[in-house]
Amino acid sequence: MTYVVTDNCIACKFTDCVEVCPVDCFYEGENTLVIHPDECIDCGVCEPECPADAIRPDTEPDMEKWVEFNRKYSEEKDWPVITIKKDPLPDAEKRDGEEGKMEKYFSEAPGTGDA
Repeated sequence: MTYVVTDNCIACKFTDCVEVCPVDCFYEGENTLVIHPDECIDCGVCEPECPADAIRPDTEPDMEKWVEFNRKYSEEKDWPVITIKKDPLPDAEKRDGEEGKMEKYFSEAPGTGDA
């Protein structure tokens, strides 16, 4: 099992989760986070920290696409590791729970990581 970040993180990017991760397996994009599925140790401490409820275990239904999404952006796109909490995006509270965030807002651009 692994935990993955889903589409509700897009355009919110709360980073409460990154500070509690014991293995630093979060990677930062311009407007979302991902978890490297092979680095995650399945401890689950990140899930309750997410204000947007965007972190889910891969054992839930229809999570295969999110495992691959998280793998792609943590491995192939050179997104940097993030371990330090930052402010969420300006419209995070407004965008929390919005439908269709992947199509409307997702960016493949990397974030800045801990810089």
